[in-house]
Amino acid sequence: MASYVVFWRPEGIRNDCNKFGKPDTAGRGTARQLLWSLSPAPRSILVSAGEASGDYYAAELVRELRRRWPDCRFFGCAGPHLREAGVEPVVRSEDLSVVGIVEVVAHLPRIWLRFRRLISQAAHRKPELAILTDSPDFHFRVARKLKGLSIPVVYLIAPQVWAWRKGRVKIMRRVIDQLLCIFPFEEAFFRQHKIRVTYIGHPLASRVRPSLSRAEFFRKHNLDAGRPLIAVLPGSRRSEALRHLPELVRAAEIMSQSRPLNFLLPASPTCGAAFFEEPLAGTPIRAIEGEAWDAMAHCDLALAASGTVTVEAALLGAPMVTFYRVTELSWKLGKWLVDVPFYSMVNLIAEKRVVPELMQHEMTGERLAAEAECLLDNAAERWKMKKDLERVSALLAGTSMAGGRDPIMKAAEAVERTLRVSGVTQ
Repeated sequence: MASYVVFWRPEGIRNDCNKFGKPDTAGRGTARQLLWSLSPAPRSILVSAGEASGDYYAAELVRELRRRWPDCRFFGCAGPHLREAGVEPVVRSEDLSVVGIVEVVAHLPRIWLRFRRLISQAAHRKPELAILTDSPDFHFRVARKLKGLSIPVVYLIAPQVWAWRKGRVKIMRRVIDQLLCIFPFEEAFFRQHKIRVTYIGHPLASRVRPSLSRAEFFRKHNLDAGRPLIAVLPGSRRSEALRHLPELVRAAEIMSQSRPLNFLLPASPTCGAAFFEEPLAGTPIRAIEGEAWDAMAHCDLALAASGTVTVEAALLGAPMVTFYRVTELSWKLGKWLVDVPFYSMVNLIAEKRVVPELMQHEMTGERLAAEAECLLDNAAERWKMKKDLERVSALLAGTSMAGGRDPIMKAAEAVERTLRVSGVTQ
């Protein structure tokens, strides 16, 4: 049975116009007139995510849209979260998970094949709408092709063009019908560049929470409750995790010389715990399957790769040292293109240095260990950081629930508006 959507015109609103917004010369305007008659909800929607965080956000949105439109079919580029939400994976997002200007070159043939398959499926299935998130270099090209197929595009989670390669806003203006941003400072930037944007707030603010108590978590993983817990977060992609692991292992070895510690690495869905068995063999670090939120909530300190995980750690109140490394050529090229005072999103939101940032050459085992031990040894510094993280968390939580509506609900409403504007549900 098909699903239907009804839209009513509120009392006294544009009563003199017909449903196309033009004067009702026939005099048929009435209060509470049916703005759009009963009409089918979308039959299919393309959803595409290229990274773990985007896969999670998009899956949450799909669940909300499926609640509104039970008969709608979803397909596209899907990671584990989207597949669990019922999205048919014509492409797997794990195949696109590459970061770095230079690093991506070796993977271009595979990415090109996935790109062609996704566009081919879009042309064949003719979805009423596409929802794209993260991986802007891939998805801007997808969006351009979709526009050629007259498929409206909603972009979930605004790309950080305000930080680097700002010239991309011209492409966004041409190929994106509705942009959804999650940080409060982004909306003004995109409006200034004449991009149709809606600020929805950060979805994680109302979702990030541990599932176990500290005692339960320690007991489950046989951790010594008398030892501080260090959460090791090398990145959700396999390539970045492998790039960071040698220095993280070195840091763990240095720190273990001065005190007994628990080191736990919660593996992302795109990596899996088995991926770390060989590189972590004989080291102080132990990998577990998922449970990142529990690990961060109950850790005494996190070593966190710069990215979404630092926002999660802030929301969970975990003191942290942030880091990141790319190839030398990518770093040099990126230095020319990046225009922000900080690299970590936590510091950008706070508009000051809250957490240490060890980028590129500064990311060494010795520096990681020194920064971590400074926090472990200095209760006052750790308390100060936790208070600053509470402020960051409050900024994210306070704005995300503005108006009493969840960010994913706001995103679903934006999708509905885009469909109406495009004429799909008229």
